[in-house]
Amino acid sequence: MAHHHHHHEKNDQALKLHDPSHRHHQDKVPLIIVLALTIIFFFVELLGGLWTKSLALLSDAFHMLSDIAALGLAFFALWASGKPAHAKKTFGYYRAEVLVAFINGTALVVIALMIFHEAYQRMRVPVNVKSIPLLVIASAGLIVNLIGAYALSRGGKENINIRGAFIHVLGDALGSLGAIGAGVVIWLKRWMWFDPLVSFFIGGIIIYSAWRLLWDTIHILMQGVPGHIDLEEIKKSMAHVEGVKSICDLHVWTLTSHVEMLSAHVVVENVLQSMVILKKLQKNLQECYGIEHVTIQIEDDSLGTCNYFV
Repeated sequence: MAHHHHHHEKNDQALKLHDPSHRHHQDKVPLIIVLALTIIFFFVELLGGLWTKSLALLSDAFHMLSDIAALGLAFFALWASGKPAHAKKTFGYYRAEVLVAFINGTALVVIALMIFHEAYQRMRVPVNVKSIPLLVIASAGLIVNLIGAYALSRGGKENINIRGAFIHVLGDALGSLGAIGAGVVIWLKRWMWFDPLVSFFIGGIIIYSAWRLLWDTIHILMQGVPGHIDLEEIKKSMAHVEGVKSICDLHVWTLTSHVEMLSAHVVVENVLQSMVILKKLQKNLQECYGIEHVTIQIEDDSLGTCNYFV
């Protein structure tokens, strides 16, 4: 009986690992903390930027606004992808996460272009900046960013939106460093043009992080093969299973962070062995590549449906 109970406990743990709602609950806590901190500090930097007339600080505030969007959208996506599937949406709302990351990346590019435009204007006509308050606010901003980055660093490997938010917060920390640099230079040298120069740098960081995020989400939306998976290797590994003649129409794609799907046509020597072969293939794909959502069509040569795709 005890053994039986222990077995159940182990199964429960395994289920928790693969259960999206359990993972979502773990992901939500750091998101809430970082979101609250960032919202408070966005207003501090925005008002500080207007008061000190520092574009670097205002750029950093807008970068923080993009963090709020990233975190808010990541939060929304966690909520949406936790909703159950139904007859109209058989995959549930998993893809919300990817769509949200895409919208997020696009918004970032727009913000960066606005910063570039304003920085160009200020390079031509420099504005007087209050250096000491700029230094104090930017330093506090850096501390907030580092706390946020630390809180998010743990979930970022698994979830594209938390990774997106993490990249934002890190970029923001660089932005705060830039603003601190601007404060120091203006304080010591009175070079007012250094402030818009730093804004160009912050805009560059925003563009870079947005581009990475957009690239990843477009790849997923185009049903691209996940980066860590080698299609040829999977094909060979499947073809090595006893009784398999050939593999065709093989597709591997990502549904959402951490959920890979595979479908394939498998031509076998003896159709009577189908179930045995199917079990071996599924075990192989799960153990070697972590792919659990597998759809395999077993057939013999006479069907001839293997001419569509790869």
